[in-house]
Amino acid sequence: MTDRDERRGFASMDEQRRREIASEGGKASHQRGRAHEFNSEEARMAGRKGGQIAHQRGKAHIFSSEEARTAGRKGGVEVSRDREHMSAIGRKGGERARDAQEPDNARQDRQDSQNRRRAEARS
Repeated sequence: MTDRDERRGFASMDEQRRREIASEGGKASHQRGRAHEFNSEEARMAGRKGGQIAHQRGKAHIFSSEEARTAGRKGGVEVSRDREHMSAIGRKGGERARDAQEPDNARQDRQDSQNRRRAEARS
């Protein structure tokens, strides 16, 4: 048994078995309350880092145009269900379109008028 090429322990297991063992360890950590819980910012950073490394190694998935279309459509459907978000987007777009068409002094007059109404509503 002096042959250094002989694989032992985890190295001798197939990938599926290693994944099962790792999964059991992760579940046990969560049950004991010792697992790290990612917040949304940490998860976003980890995902970005993983994606960058995958691209550098040439292992990132390259989307076909059909896959990209399907993913975009799915994301659009989810976002459009949030009525408040869609309303805010529409309001912002309308304001920008209006601002692009009116002269600066008219824009300032309108903003002053809106601010006065808001102040009166608060009192």
